[in-house]
Amino acid sequence: MTPEAKPPQAIAGAPEQVSQERREFLKQCAAAAPLLLATIAVAEGVAAGAEEPNYKPEEHYYGMGISVNKCIGCGRCVDACKTENNVPREPFYFRTWVERYVITTDGQTVVTSPNGGIEGFPSTVSEKGILRTFFVPKLCNHCANPPCVQVCPVGATFLTRDGVVLVDKDYCIGCRYCIQACPYGARFLNPVTRTAEKCTFCYHRVVQGKVPACVEVCPTGARVFGDVTARSSPLARFVRFNEIQVLKPQLNTEPKVYYANLDGEVR
Repeated sequence: MTPEAKPPQAIAGAPEQVSQERREFLKQCAAAAPLLLATIAVAEGVAAGAEEPNYKPEEHYYGMGISVNKCIGCGRCVDACKTENNVPREPFYFRTWVERYVITTDGQTVVTSPNGGIEGFPSTVSEKGILRTFFVPKLCNHCANPPCVQVCPVGATFLTRDGVVLVDKDYCIGCRYCIQACPYGARFLNPVTRTAEKCTFCYHRVVQGKVPACVEVCPTGARVFGDVTARSSPLARFVRFNEIQVLKPQLNTEPKVYYANLDGEVR
């Protein structure tokens, strides 16, 4: 409320007027509800395969696996993501990024991610006092129980039937609620479109049978993409043959980015 604004109760005769306005507002909401639900359904339908008529989203359920011990911090995934998805090249705008963790012998944890790791990481001047160092790629976790979807007031953020969380830019109003709600810091407001943006698993590629750009360019195979439910998929095998952890499991968001060899210091 702005300093000059007054509560309706402070104005003579306001309760009756407010009551009438509330009734009119509720009538409008009731009338608009079917349209809003239809809009969300249409948005999901368009995202789920307009480019590929034969694609059936209900037959898939996607996720990504990341082997922390295979990541070398080269930043190729970050660069490929920006190129593929036309992400602004300015700092602080990333759909995926890489963090370097340095654990010192005195128990300190130093986390760095210069420009999202897109240009790699400078080598440490001295290894003295360093216990271990490793890299952790991060991105939207495409939660099965996504808090970002729950807080979106217009249905612009939605969960597809194949398990991908997407944003419809045509309906996003740039309120930033989803950015605040994301516990993984995976969203940002695009400075050009003024709409929320995040990793989409390169959905436009997935519906064509391709893998996300970050997976395709990884030189060490640190990233694995596939169908969680298909036992023959690369991701299903990754999950079977590794001890899997997820980020912030206590939040019950049910993330579908699965990490192998994840250090307990990672948050």
